[in-house]
Amino acid sequence: MLNVADLLKRALAEIQAAQDLHALDAVRTSWLGRKGELTALLKQLGTLPAAERPAAGEAINQAKTRVHDAIEARKLALEQGRIESQLQAERIDVTLPGRGQRRGGLHPVTQTLERVEDLFSQIGFAIADGPEIEDDFHNFEALNIPAEHPARAMHDTFYLRDHPLLLRTHTSNVQIRYMLRNKPPLRIISTGRVFRCDSDMTHTPMFNQIEGLVVDEVSSFADLKGVLEDFVAHFFARPVTLRFRPSFFPFTEPSAEVDILGERGWLEILGCGMVHPRVLENVGIDSERFTGFAFGMGAERLAMLKYGINDLRMFFENDVRFLRQFA
Repeated sequence: MLNVADLLKRALAEIQAAQDLHALDAVRTSWLGRKGELTALLKQLGTLPAAERPAAGEAINQAKTRVHDAIEARKLALEQGRIESQLQAERIDVTLPGRGQRRGGLHPVTQTLERVEDLFSQIGFAIADGPEIEDDFHNFEALNIPAEHPARAMHDTFYLRDHPLLLRTHTSNVQIRYMLRNKPPLRIISTGRVFRCDSDMTHTPMFNQIEGLVVDEVSSFADLKGVLEDFVAHFFARPVTLRFRPSFFPFTEPSAEVDILGERGWLEILGCGMVHPRVLENVGIDSERFTGFAFGMGAERLAMLKYGINDLRMFFENDVRFLRQFA
């Protein structure tokens, strides 16, 4: 008869003597592993007389079960001890003075967007929104930018692979969707992210755009100038000199770019113009009866001018030292 009781006693003693999980795993391997002592006993059963094999096999299996249970219990105790030691080592001295919490704040671009929406809301503009993933009609065709139009090259569009959709290149898609759902008179402002294949210190592949639209029976270029002059003066909280330069946009005619006079000369801030009659016709509005004007500007550009920032990438680097200035 194999001496299982003595081996079990020795195994249990080694388990209790293990002081860490690494040592305990070594004990497990030495007794229950493929070459462990209890495993080796099972291989010796064939040397016993046939009558003794059942009782010997049962005794070995019971010993293996007890060793396994003892190892699990010791493992639990060692893990608990390690946690308690760690808690003791990391205990916080509540008598030490606290470090306090710094006051947070909105991102400067978010502040700019909210300020713009607030200013235009005060003069009767509704806030409109639209999808960032758009189809060709709402992003190009309805805005008088057909497939062969050279202005398509100005947008450097991100197209979705294996799908007839794209990431919108401007928030003008909101104007199209709004005009299709509502009848004049219309007065809306829309803000949101747009996407173009462009990246340098003054351009990023994703940026925030602000666009305004007015459609009614009496709107004129003079009204457009008045709205923009009022907005710029209130946004920068000081009198600002504006300059309108003739330009080209396929969705407005006539079109202009607007500069403001700063310490270093003229700086471009936005584009604008009278809504092209073809755009009105594309959304089912009578261009003989109604006219309109539209304008668009980059939120990051406005924030850079307002806060004196010369590198657009600072808005996206999440440097807390930079962002704390706007809390």
